[in-house]
Amino acid sequence: MSASPPAPSPVSAFLSDTALIFGRYARQTLRSRLQMLFGVLMPLLYLLFFGPLLTGLPLASPGSSWQVLVPGLLLQLALFGASFCGFGIIVEKQYGVVERMRVTPVSRLALLLGRVLRDAALFVFQAALLILAALAMGLRAPLPGILIGFGFVAVLTAALASLSYALALKVGTPQEFGPVINAVTMPSMLLSGLMLPIALGPRWLDVLSHLMPLRYLVDAVRAAFVGAYSSPAMLHGALVAVAFATLSVTYCTRTFRRSAA
Repeated sequence: MSASPPAPSPVSAFLSDTALIFGRYARQTLRSRLQMLFGVLMPLLYLLFFGPLLTGLPLASPGSSWQVLVPGLLLQLALFGASFCGFGIIVEKQYGVVERMRVTPVSRLALLLGRVLRDAALFVFQAALLILAALAMGLRAPLPGILIGFGFVAVLTAALASLSYALALKVGTPQEFGPVINAVTMPSMLLSGLMLPIALGPRWLDVLSHLMPLRYLVDAVRAAFVGAYSSPAMLHGALVAVAFATLSVTYCTRTFRRSAA
């Protein structure tokens, strides 16, 4: 009698589950070209209509006006796009998809990471489109700095999408979800210096902005775009980004597990 094949290791099963979930949602995204292209529309409009206004202005920051604006727009893309990812969970709850997934043996972390990796891939793709448009308009930045910017977009997407999914599991309708997201994203955008360096504002605003994790990521990407890879801003931004993403993914995984209990 032939021996049965060995059971896959937990790590192999986890990676297989994550790839399965990622593939499912990636195929959905590929079928929706409007989602892929129109997600970059708002940062692109800022680039086209707001960028020329900054040319030649003293921005209290090293580099050109494009090296100040474009890093902020990259993270704005992740901020607004990833924060609203939870709408997909709400729709799936209404159609019973989440309930069917809960009864499967798939790891709850794999259920989350498969979605988050799809989101990160989507927003990095949109960030690449934004960079191409910025290069055509006059952006000059080193290639390593641009790649570092993509890395920060991916990590911020993972953190914010995780929190968005956790919130979506706790609320019942889009009418509850939307106002909460707006109440968080707008102050985050204004206090993190996405559009302009926060140093241009009063001292009290600069102090308050340091309470926003996004502020450190913005400063780090701007440093990368001028080639200051060993600056304190780069180190602080990387540490905050990793810590923020780790805490967010951990919290959302626990939320997934509790919701399935």
